[in-house]
Amino acid sequence: MSKRHEAKYKIDRRMGENIWGRPKSPVNRREYGPGQHGQRRKGKPSDYGVQLRAKQNLKGYYGNISERQFRSIYHEAIRLKGDSGANLIGLLERRLDAIVYRAKFVPTMFAARQFVNHGHVKVNGKRASIASMRLKVGDVVEVREKSRQLALVLEAAQLAERDVPDYIDVDHSKMTANFARVPVIGDVPYPVRMEPHLVVEYYSR
Repeated sequence: MSKRHEAKYKIDRRMGENIWGRPKSPVNRREYGPGQHGQRRKGKPSDYGVQLRAKQNLKGYYGNISERQFRSIYHEAIRLKGDSGANLIGLLERRLDAIVYRAKFVPTMFAARQFVNHGHVKVNGKRASIASMRLKVGDVVEVREKSRQLALVLEAAQLAERDVPDYIDVDHSKMTANFARVPVIGDVPYPVRMEPHLVVEYYSR
């Protein structure tokens, strides 16, 4: 787990923002970038730089998804009807690891991916181990009974720094989460401002 924590905090330092809202983020102490020249990297970014940063923020937030996978989600978003930026958020929030994180079954998005990959979760009563699995409205996610006393599960339930959003109905006594609806960006509790329209502009260049 140490390598994952290190990567998570590197993303915060590189972005200059505490993108998960975690109290231990190094950005809470130093807002400038890493390295000996970090404090001097404050020039005004170009339009491309602003779009790139928006893409890196969003991609990093969801456990630093691979570029290939993130681009694939973007292409799916622009094929759907409606606003492409809103579609992008909807697709990301339908990922199984995102739902496990939102339901406060685990403390971080990185832990959610590992938790799912290790087979600790069921979807509609069946074991699921693919973090990128896309949920449908009405699907029920459940932590397997033998996994409910794991330290990270107990830790997550006590976190005061974030609440479960209202598009997920959670019963922590049964460790189940019902995906009630696909959210719009205003529903998603991002600790920092996310700008999916800039991500769409970045890929459409």
